[in-house]
Amino acid sequence: MRGFSPLALETARKAANLTRSDLARVAGVGIATVRRWETGESSPQVDALARVAEALKVSIGEVVRIDPDQRFPGDWRVLRGLTQPQLGALAGVSTAVVGSIERAEVALTEANAIRLGQALQISVEELRAAHERARLRPPGAPA
Repeated sequence: MRGFSPLALETARKAANLTRSDLARVAGVGIATVRRWETGESSPQVDALARVAEALKVSIGEVVRIDPDQRFPGDWRVLRGLTQPQLGALAGVSTAVVGSIERAEVALTEANAIRLGQALQISVEELRAAHERARLRPPGAPA
């Protein structure tokens, strides 16, 4: 996951006075999963991270750090704690369309920009800028 900070997660957990075991139990994830996230061995799926952030009473943005002027459409989705299917359902578009837009494989139509912007709670202009950044990213770079 782009921008995920293992140190920020560990810091938030300790600030909440929770052990890894406590956090795992409260958030419904495995203790080994929390350990792997905090050590940087793996990064979370957005739905699990959303549960962890809720348990820690922090925003996802506190543990996923991407400068606003560097965000891609998928980053905005992650910061809202949404999976592609969840965003698609909120915006009234298919999961495939969400994925294609996030990877900038298709043009961002006005209708989709409006729907997705509303679902993500960002302006159409910001979504268009994020889409353009994703379109212009270097070959092989994740979106």
